Amino acid sequence: MSVTSDPSAGISDEQRAIVEMVRQFTDEQILPRAGHYDHEDEFPEPIVEQMRELGLFGVTIPEEYGGMGLDLTTYAMIVEQLSRGWISISGIINTHFIGSYLLLKFGSEEQRERLLPRMATGEIRAAFSLSEPELGSDVAAIKTSAKRLESGDWEINGQKMWVTNGLRSGLVFVLVRTDPSAEPKHRGLTCFIAEKEPGAASNPGLSVPPQIHKLGYKGVESTELVFDGFRTPADSILGGEESGLGRGFAQMMDALEVGRVNVAARGVGIAQRALELALRYSQQRVTFGKPICEHQAIQFKLADMVTQVEAARLLMLRAARLKDAGERSDMEAGMAKLFASEAGRFCVEEAFRIHGGYGYSEEYEIERLYRDAPLLLIGEGTSEIQRMLIGRKVLERNPL
Repeated sequence: MSVTSDPSAGISDEQRAIVEMVRQFTDEQILPRAGHYDHEDEFPEPIVEQMRELGLFGVTIPEEYGGMGLDLTTYAMIVEQLSRGWISISGIINTHFIGSYLLLKFGSEEQRERLLPRMATGEIRAAFSLSEPELGSDVAAIKTSAKRLESGDWEINGQKMWVTNGLRSGLVFVLVRTDPSAEPKHRGLTCFIAEKEPGAASNPGLSVPPQIHKLGYKGVESTELVFDGFRTPADSILGGEESGLGRGFAQMMDALEVGRVNVAARGVGIAQRALELALRYSQQRVTFGKPICEHQAIQFKLADMVTQVEAARLLMLRAARLKDAGERSDMEAGMAKLFASEAGRFCVEEAFRIHGGYGYSEEYEIERLYRDAPLLLIGEGTSEIQRMLIGRKVLERNPL
């Protein structure tokens, strides 16, 4: 489906070819199978294996570590295509991407050399963990703690929540409190790279309870992580003990900027798919002697949907390109995440209405999208949190 701007403008022919390859992969491998995996709440192992073969786990990892070395803008366009097929697929790769971003920007050279080549191939996959059962969006209130032992190792204790890839990941970038007396509180937080056995529910000092059953976003596991005497060496601190101790909050907030860009890309993807489904159904469904797309009420809905998709995509690309240029994009990433996630919800609901009673049937794809879309309103910070951040930033940038 064409839009009024070319999202691939400004990227190389090679990058454009990669995005087109992912689109074809989505059409041929994800869309025909997503319904099955969603209904069974089954991890899509064959699709993930194909993603490994295509090199998608190393999209942004530099070539020197075995990846493609692509920028955030190209990655966001890839995420849009994957999410157009099924947002659970994009979830599998997004947390991995944030882990590789943290390593590239803040990791020690030893950490990068040891982990990134295996991450680029998807041999090991990453998760990241901030949320806790009583935490919500107040990251500075983290209770999970780590203390230094006489041996020089650190011991982590506490409970984390809503960890995507929590079971199957081999690495978890986990934010914990290392200095309870620090003021302000966020200065007492440190990011550890917790290594565990992929797929194992029980590790020494770390257990993974059964996955959380969810309204949507099925197939990919969301879990708790329970740290109970989990011992990890000092060099598992992101960037090393000397450089990384007490700097976890800033590191994670930086990563959330790119995280919000890829959530925006997911919003664009699901909105785009909802628009495609609405267009097709409205052209096929006949009432009162003509296709319903010829009724003005339906045309108004389609007009609003295509406008929202286009605006969301442009906001997403702007935030990604600012980040690629090395500029601060916290407000722009927040705006992209806010608008695109709300656009995803809006377009899915409008497509649901256009489908009428059939939209309520599991036989129609829009039913799955209707369950998946709400995740985007709360993941990586709720819409309300985004509005708070955007409001603060616009005031900071425009003082009297």
